[in-house]
Amino acid sequence: MSVTADDEGFMASAIRLSRRHLGRTATNPSVGCLIVRNGVVVGSAVTALGGRPHAEPQALAEAGERARGATAYVTLEPCSHHGKTPPCAEALIAYGVARVVISVTDPDPRVSGRGIAMLRQAGIEVDAGVLETEGRRSLAGYLTRQTKNRPYVTLKLAVSADGMIGREGEGQVAITGPEARAEVQALRAETDAILVGIGTAIADDPLLTVRTPGLEAQSPIRIVLDPSLALPLTSKLVQTAREVPVIVVASEKVSPLAADAEGLPPSVLPDISPTDSADIDSRRTALETAGVEVVYCNPYHPEVLLPALATRGISSLLVEGGAKTARLFLEAGLVDRIQIYQAPGVIGEGGIESPLQATDIPSGFMHMSTRMFGDDRLDEYERGL
Repeated sequence: MSVTADDEGFMASAIRLSRRHLGRTATNPSVGCLIVRNGVVVGSAVTALGGRPHAEPQALAEAGERARGATAYVTLEPCSHHGKTPPCAEALIAYGVARVVISVTDPDPRVSGRGIAMLRQAGIEVDAGVLETEGRRSLAGYLTRQTKNRPYVTLKLAVSADGMIGREGEGQVAITGPEARAEVQALRAETDAILVGIGTAIADDPLLTVRTPGLEAQSPIRIVLDPSLALPLTSKLVQTAREVPVIVVASEKVSPLAADAEGLPPSVLPDISPTDSADIDSRRTALETAGVEVVYCNPYHPEVLLPALATRGISSLLVEGGAKTARLFLEAGLVDRIQIYQAPGVIGEGGIESPLQATDIPSGFMHMSTRMFGDDRLDEYERGL
């Protein structure tokens, strides 16, 4: 059977459904599944919070006997291996589904093609690659972590009409309007982690949570690049670390184990005096007591940091500030998506220049869309996955 417009319509619905739990399924991808019989949806589900159960068994259970002879629309190839749950391909076979339509083949070597083969061996018709571009976008975090061993990185910038992202010495400056800020809250809600540099953390004292009513529980892990453990204990981030996780990425030089290889005490480490060492020990203890996790990894080498975050199950990362941090990821070539909000207001004297303008997007990015949020224009650019 060839792919029809109805197939694309149902797959588009499954992709929309899959986005419901983005950023909330741990190391598993957020997958959407519809069970359709005679043109009617008889079962639907998205990967459960925390990653289990998967979408397929939930949708099949909802459909029950109506799944026999039906078509299943799944955004990612059904798993074929025994892990903490039985294979989803086996569940589709057991329920007597006649056809499975898939958007994206799973790059996980435990699955890749095996789920499709298992279904076909059972006599089930399989069509793959339906709305694949859209499916890959919805699974961008999972696919990037699987194929590149790092999170999918989105850089978000709000830029004034005169090319500024803030004003020196004034902390947070509202550049965009409420509609654009609401859209950024929605982006945070579907992202695993959000990252800023220590300069932004100190100057702006941001909370970096999701504050949209009803979505507060979807706040991402908050990460601060903080080489010398300078994050104030009075900051909003530290004060709320037990409610929403905070990770501080510190230099290996301030690690208590930094000198072990040489058998040297911390006091003789380069650039760190005995007084500094004692102060750092005190700050480290205070941060950890407040619930902050301290990770020792060169904060300014994102090519090392990102794989370390991937090992923690972080599949998507939103870089929000500031200019130095944005340049760090751009220059390393480790940004996958760029969102630039262009606001009509002017910052004027003392402005902090944006590290990027819509007129100088790096090569390799494709302009995906332009949307308006009130008076603010959002241009979105992506690299190919």
